[in-house]
Amino acid sequence: MRVLAHSYVCPNGTFLNGKLIFDTKAEENPLKFTYQQLGTEYPKFYKMDVLSKMAFIGTELLLPFFPESLDTENDLQLLFANASSSQHTDNQFVDSYEKLHNPSPSLFVYTLPNIVTGELCIRYKWYGENCFFIEKQFNAKNYVEWAQMGFNKGNTLCLCGWIEAKTTGEQECFLFLLSPSRETQTSTETELSTLIKQYRNE
Repeated sequence: MRVLAHSYVCPNGTFLNGKLIFDTKAEENPLKFTYQQLGTEYPKFYKMDVLSKMAFIGTELLLPFFPESLDTENDLQLLFANASSSQHTDNQFVDSYEKLHNPSPSLFVYTLPNIVTGELCIRYKWYGENCFFIEKQFNAKNYVEWAQMGFNKGNTLCLCGWIEAKTTGEQECFLFLLSPSRETQTSTETELSTLIKQYRNE
């Protein structure tokens, strides 16, 4: 399989295929700023949690790389993962009833990590399979193996994502499109591992 395109969203900037698209180091609200720069009209964005906002932005950048003939019910699958689940929103929700004594329904909605893939499916009318896994760390091999299972069943495109929003302030969203090809799974794993390290400046 091969990597068709990739995006990366973090507090310092938004990137597409390794190139800086929006510099947000000086922005008070990087995600809001980036959304406004995209020029996309989707008011629900402002109600989303951090994970969903990052995934939305990263996906918007990748849309031009989706095949025009894509059957979104039978050809496309979504595979996402992180290490902290919905920790960022979970803690906000706990505060809403422990400190403010007013449990917030708008926060409760996002206390599951797979809401991220749900938001994308609603926005883009994607009807295929989607999964959200909890992993200790980014594992390229797992993505490649999961995607290959979908390709074996007839899928032709896989949108993958490693997306984190921790209470410690760490935020990142690494999205990438995979498609079947003659390239080996090992080479794809190596490419993905290299890409995320480059985005992280590791």
